Amino acid sequence: MSSLKGFSQYISENADLLSAEVVESVVQEMELNIPEWEKEQAVCMYVELIGFFGQSLLGGNRIEVPESLIEWSKKNAEMQVASGGKISEIVIRYPVTRQIFSEIFTRLSLQFGLSVVESAKSIKGINAFLDVSLNETFYAFERFSERYQAEKQVELLNLSAPIVPVLEDVVVLPLVGVIDSYRIAHILNNVIPRVAEKNVNHVVIDFSGVLTIDDHIAQSIQQIGGTFKLMGIHVVIAGLRPDLVQTIVHSGIDMLDADVYATVKQALESLK
Repeated sequence: MSSLKGFSQYISENADLLSAEVVESVVQEMELNIPEWEKEQAVCMYVELIGFFGQSLLGGNRIEVPESLIEWSKKNAEMQVASGGKISEIVIRYPVTRQIFSEIFTRLSLQFGLSVVESAKSIKGINAFLDVSLNETFYAFERFSERYQAEKQVELLNLSAPIVPVLEDVVVLPLVGVIDSYRIAHILNNVIPRVAEKNVNHVVIDFSGVLTIDDHIAQSIQQIGGTFKLMGIHVVIAGLRPDLVQTIVHSGIDMLDADVYATVKQALESLK
């Protein structure tokens, strides 16, 4: 039996032991505090990876990265995004993992009498696997982060302009936070159609939770009120602070024909 064949058979047949050694060595070297299930998951992935790698060496074929490694890398990235972690927390493990694999493969190369070329091929091959895993982790983290941020943005937009039914034909639209162009677009494209579906006659737009608006946004708010009026819905404004009133006045918006009250309570009492 050739030295490379013996080496390949050994790592294929002992993938479980080698995988456990890799994971435990990385955990100890980096003093990681990770749950057992995560370590078991890593061991299972490495068992498949090492077994596949050994078979590739044994067959003399061009070494290709197994799909399981790519999927594992993507899952790692997804879990990191979901937990609010940083990509660096994963990336910093790769240099140590490379080192552990190199030490194990060097030890086995000496044990099976591999030539310098054969030993270098095995170490280069496993490093190529880790390179692919690192790249896939990066790409997946970016994709999942973008999707997660988009989903959170939608949640924040919904929270910034919720629809609150208070009477049979009245809803309150409390605006919260900084009213920017994104939130204005959200109100025009999503909130107003939802209000229309409720078949109400009155909408109380509550500005008491608004932090600040500018002249452009003030014009957009007038557009929102005008849209409701065109739909036959009576608009009542409440909660305008003096600073917001100043912005609206400076923007040139005429509020004389609007029903304006200091508080939502006063606005609702007027509708009763």
